[in-house]
Amino acid sequence: MFKQFQLSTNKRDQMIEITASVEEWVRETGVTNGIVIIQSMHTTAGITVNENADPDVKTDFIRRMDEVYPWNHVKDLHGEGNTAAHLKTSTVGHSQTVIIQNGELLLGTWQGIYFCEWDGPRANRKYAVKLIES
Repeated sequence: MFKQFQLSTNKRDQMIEITASVEEWVRETGVTNGIVIIQSMHTTAGITVNENADPDVKTDFIRRMDEVYPWNHVKDLHGEGNTAAHLKTSTVGHSQTVIIQNGELLLGTWQGIYFCEWDGPRANRKYAVKLIES
Protein backbone atom coordinates (compact mmCIF):
# COMPACT_ATOMS: atom_id res chain seq x y z
CA MET A 1 0.00 0.00 0.00
CA PHE A 2 1.23 3.44 -0.92
CA LYS A 3 0.09 7.02 -0.48
CA GLN A 4 1.63 10.37 -1.37
CA PHE A 5 1.02 13.42 0.82
CA GLN A 6 1.50 17.11 0.08
CA LEU A 7 2.16 20.07 2.37
CA SER A 8 3.27 23.68 2.23
CA THR A 9 6.04 25.25 4.26
CA ASN A 10 6.34 28.88 5.31
CA LYS A 11 9.93 29.22 6.56
CA ARG A 12 13.38 28.50 5.19
CA ASP A 13 14.02 25.94 7.95
CA GLN A 14 11.02 24.24 9.48
CA MET A 15 10.08 20.96 11.15
CA ILE A 16 6.46 20.00 10.55
CA GLU A 17 5.05 17.10 12.53
CA ILE A 18 3.34 14.61 10.22
CA THR A 19 2.70 11.82 12.74
CA ALA A 20 -1.09 12.27 12.78
CA SER A 21 -1.34 12.06 8.97
CA VAL A 22 0.68 8.85 8.88
CA GLU A 23 -1.27 7.36 11.82
CA GLU A 24 -4.62 8.18 10.23
CA TRP A 25 -3.64 6.56 6.93
CA VAL A 26 -2.36 3.43 8.69
CA ARG A 27 -5.70 3.16 10.53
CA GLU A 28 -7.59 3.58 7.24
CA THR A 29 -5.68 0.67 5.68
CA GLY A 30 -6.68 -1.69 8.48
CA VAL A 31 -3.17 -3.14 8.66
CA THR A 32 -2.38 -4.31 12.18
CA ASN A 33 1.27 -5.38 11.91
CA GLY A 34 4.11 -4.39 9.60
CA ILE A 35 6.27 -1.39 8.85
CA VAL A 36 5.69 1.98 7.32
CA ILE A 37 8.38 3.85 5.41
CA ILE A 38 8.06 7.64 5.20
CA GLN A 39 10.15 9.27 2.47
CA SER A 40 10.70 12.86 1.39
CA MET A 41 10.49 13.44 -2.36
CA HIS A 42 13.08 16.25 -2.27
CA THR A 43 16.85 16.72 -2.00
CA THR A 44 16.40 19.73 0.30
CA ALA A 45 13.82 18.30 2.73
CA GLY A 46 14.16 15.25 4.93
CA ILE A 47 12.28 13.06 7.38
CA THR A 48 13.24 12.48 11.01
CA VAL A 49 11.84 11.14 14.27
CA ASN A 50 12.34 13.40 17.26
CA GLU A 51 10.71 14.69 20.44
CA ASN A 52 7.24 16.18 19.97
CA ALA A 53 6.51 17.34 23.53
CA ASP A 54 8.68 20.44 23.91
CA PRO A 55 8.65 22.88 20.94
CA ASP A 56 12.07 24.15 22.01
CA VAL A 57 13.56 20.89 20.71
CA LYS A 58 12.64 21.91 17.15
CA THR A 59 14.00 25.42 17.70
CA ASP A 60 17.27 24.07 19.09
CA PHE A 61 17.55 21.45 16.34
CA ILE A 62 17.16 24.02 13.58
CA ARG A 63 19.58 26.44 15.26
CA ARG A 64 22.22 23.76 15.68
CA MET A 65 21.82 22.58 12.07
CA ASP A 66 22.42 26.20 10.99
CA GLU A 67 25.57 26.29 13.13
CA VAL A 68 26.92 23.11 11.52
CA TYR A 69 25.76 24.04 8.02
CA PRO A 70 25.67 27.84 7.64
CA TRP A 71 23.48 29.07 4.81
CA ASN A 72 26.17 31.27 3.24
CA HIS A 73 29.60 29.70 3.11
CA VAL A 74 32.27 31.39 1.00
CA LYS A 75 33.54 28.05 -0.36
CA ASP A 76 30.16 26.67 -1.51
CA LEU A 77 30.07 26.24 -5.29
CA HIS A 78 26.50 25.05 -5.94
CA GLY A 79 24.90 27.63 -8.22
CA GLU A 80 21.50 27.63 -6.54
CA GLY A 81 23.05 28.72 -3.26
CA ASN A 82 21.32 26.08 -1.16
CA THR A 83 24.20 23.76 -0.33
CA ALA A 84 23.28 23.96 3.36
CA ALA A 85 19.82 22.55 2.59
CA HIS A 86 21.32 19.58 0.75
CA LEU A 87 23.73 18.87 3.62
CA LYS A 88 20.96 19.10 6.24
CA THR A 89 18.82 16.66 4.26
CA SER A 90 21.66 14.18 3.96
CA THR A 91 22.30 14.48 7.69
CA VAL A 92 18.71 13.82 8.85
CA GLY A 93 18.05 11.43 5.98
CA HIS A 94 15.34 11.37 3.36
CA SER A 95 13.33 8.58 5.03
CA GLN A 96 12.41 6.84 8.26
CA THR A 97 10.97 3.40 8.97
CA VAL A 98 8.45 2.89 11.79
CA ILE A 99 7.04 -0.41 13.05
CA ILE A 100 3.27 -0.94 13.11
CA GLN A 101 2.17 -3.05 16.07
CA ASN A 102 -1.51 -3.83 16.77
CA GLY A 103 -2.61 -1.18 14.28
CA GLU A 104 -0.57 1.62 15.86
CA LEU A 105 2.75 3.25 15.05
CA LEU A 106 5.34 1.96 17.49
CA LEU A 107 6.73 5.28 18.69
CA GLY A 108 8.04 6.23 22.11
CA THR A 109 6.07 8.47 24.45
CA TRP A 110 7.66 11.68 23.19
CA GLN A 111 8.45 10.67 19.60
CA GLY A 112 6.93 12.23 16.50
CA ILE A 113 7.62 12.02 12.77
CA TYR A 114 8.76 15.28 11.17
CA PHE A 115 9.02 16.61 7.64
CA CYS A 116 12.14 18.80 7.76
CA GLU A 117 12.14 21.74 5.36
CA TRP A 118 15.61 23.14 4.73
CA ASP A 119 15.00 25.31 1.65
CA GLY A 120 11.63 26.99 2.07
CA PRO A 121 9.19 28.38 1.96
CA ARG A 122 7.72 26.02 -0.62
CA ALA A 123 4.09 25.67 -1.68
CA ASN A 124 4.28 22.09 -2.93
CA ARG A 125 6.31 19.67 -0.82
CA LYS A 126 5.68 15.94 -1.01
CA TYR A 127 6.36 12.87 1.04
CA ALA A 128 5.47 9.28 0.27
CA VAL A 129 4.39 6.57 2.66
CA LYS A 130 4.76 2.85 1.90
CA LEU A 131 3.13 0.30 4.16
CA ILE A 132 4.42 -3.28 4.22
CA GLU A 133 2.17 -5.72 6.06
CA SER A 134 3.63 -8.65 7.98
